[in-house]
Amino acid sequence: MHLEEIKQALLDSYRSHGGINHVDGTNLPSQESVNQLAADFMHLLFPGYFEEPAPTADELPALVDHLLNRINRRLATEIEKCLRFSQTSDAATKAQDLTKAFLAQFPELRGIIKTDVEAAYDGDPAARSVEEIILAYPCVLVISLQRLAHVLYHLKVPLLPRMLTEYGHERTGCDIHPGARLGSHFFVDHCTGVVIGETATVGTHVKLYQGVTLGAKSFEVDEDGRPIKGVKRHPNIGDHVTIYAHATILGGDTHVGANSIIGSNVWLMKSIPEESVAYFKGENLVVRSRRKKESLMERRDTPTHEHDWEI
Repeated sequence: MHLEEIKQALLDSYRSHGGINHVDGTNLPSQESVNQLAADFMHLLFPGYFEEPAPTADELPALVDHLLNRINRRLATEIEKCLRFSQTSDAATKAQDLTKAFLAQFPELRGIIKTDVEAAYDGDPAARSVEEIILAYPCVLVISLQRLAHVLYHLKVPLLPRMLTEYGHERTGCDIHPGARLGSHFFVDHCTGVVIGETATVGTHVKLYQGVTLGAKSFEVDEDGRPIKGVKRHPNIGDHVTIYAHATILGGDTHVGANSIIGSNVWLMKSIPEESVAYFKGENLVVRSRRKKESLMERRDTPTHEHDWEI
């Protein structure tokens, strides 16, 4: 097959299957540009950590001014593309307004993200300094970008929030949807394989380990069998909860009470009260009070399907 034939076959594929940018129509946001935005956001959050050489105190105002202006221009451009994609009228003006509203929240967001850095330092005995946390811990990147994307998500900017969190996902292996609500002092140790769904809520001082999933148990569908959007389908995690590696917690009506501990590999689709410990004892799942020895819940065999689960 000659190159000309391959080219024609590809052009036919574009016409019949789509999957290309909107030729002769609305331009989509640029992944390369959004990735650069993500990097600039991290520089603005932590100036001096990623520059070479690091700025002096006298140089800091100029650096912040440079970053803000560069972000402002690029972000407004990408938001405008997103608004045009969703057929929003007066997209250029609204993009400028949304950009200003987003950037105005940066100082407050820095305060919340500082608590995440503190949680990582306090929660990992291997950490030797806050500087090590910021420079080398993947949770800082992925949580920071999620918090920024969450603002854009609630400003109802299409496409862009998910593209930002996907940059963090690609870099860290941790996938946190921009719609998820995260409390302060959030720490994800090791990061790899963690998935947090769109309607999950996470309280303050929560610690997750690698491979944890806060996911959906099932989807409500419309009369055509398509998933209904915007339905609460991911769990709520209370304050001061620790969830160990590869635990899976599913369902929009599932609540893990405050001050609870979820052991490794636990599969949970029902709520548990405050001050609980959930773990496997042999093949049995046990949920008991942290303050009492008696079991609150124990199964005689491992649940494998939703209908097998009983409390």
